[in-house]
Amino acid sequence: MELITVEDVTAAAERIADIAVRTPLLPCAWADPDRPLWLKPENLQPIGAFKIRGAANAIARIPASARPRGVVAYSSGNHAQAVAYVAKRFGLPAAIVVPENTPAVKIEATRGHGAEVVIVPITDREIVAERLVAERGATLIPPFDHRDVIAGQGTLGLEVAADLPSVDVVLVPVSGGGLASGVATAVKALAPSAQVIGVEPELAGDAAASLAAGRLVRWSPQDRERTSADGLRAEPSELTFAHLTKLLDGIVTVSEEEIREAIAVLAHRAHLVAEPSGAVTTAAYLHRSSELPKGATVAIVSGGNINPADLTAILTG
Repeated sequence: MELITVEDVTAAAERIADIAVRTPLLPCAWADPDRPLWLKPENLQPIGAFKIRGAANAIARIPASARPRGVVAYSSGNHAQAVAYVAKRFGLPAAIVVPENTPAVKIEATRGHGAEVVIVPITDREIVAERLVAERGATLIPPFDHRDVIAGQGTLGLEVAADLPSVDVVLVPVSGGGLASGVATAVKALAPSAQVIGVEPELAGDAAASLAAGRLVRWSPQDRERTSADGLRAEPSELTFAHLTKLLDGIVTVSEEEIREAIAVLAHRAHLVAEPSGAVTTAAYLHRSSELPKGATVAIVSGGNINPADLTAILTG
């Protein structure tokens, strides 16, 4: 299977430069001095998550003749917002299929960008999206199983390598695997001595199980939806698993309590609002140090779209 290249990622960076924010690396004075930590705050993107990068690259590459028919996506929330936002920027109609357990804050934000939102049972997302594509002649923008999406997410890795060439460890959330695939492609090309480590919730640890087995191990949607990290409930595709198998140096899992603690740490010490999916890398840094390589570490805070009531409960609980 052909993997994306750093050249694909570099080309994507040029396409999305006026849409996605080039987020900074934030040094953490409160971190372990033996393991200096920088945060990559993708919660500062216009839609509150890294997903804007892949959506922008994929939509930018749609032929002009196909654009009037619009785009369709399926997503648990952040990809939904990203496609809706970028489609609006390009003047394209967008229909987004979301599972019924998607946080209300993400559904409202997607509608706020002018997209049509179709709410379905979690097992029906892809089926309904494919039906809409067939009916409308629209272009499907998958959340991760797409070379242009993976290349767009990889632009985050380009920025990490440029801003911290001496980086030793990059911690990246893993769900469908698009972000980890793209980031690892860029980091391994530009900072080859760095190790890229995936992080998953224990309750949705299918990618960790797959990498341990050397083949895709499927967990049921019901098992994966137990985690509060709603953005990490997807499972890798054949395409992303091929990237993860070749490029990841390891993967760790974190508990729900550790995720909640990391959200509080990010709020109180880094002044960042993180959703559970965005906090897993910080949770790994805080609680899985014995499983991680030593050295200068970057933790990707992949998103900050958390229901206000949930954030309040975590910070006051």
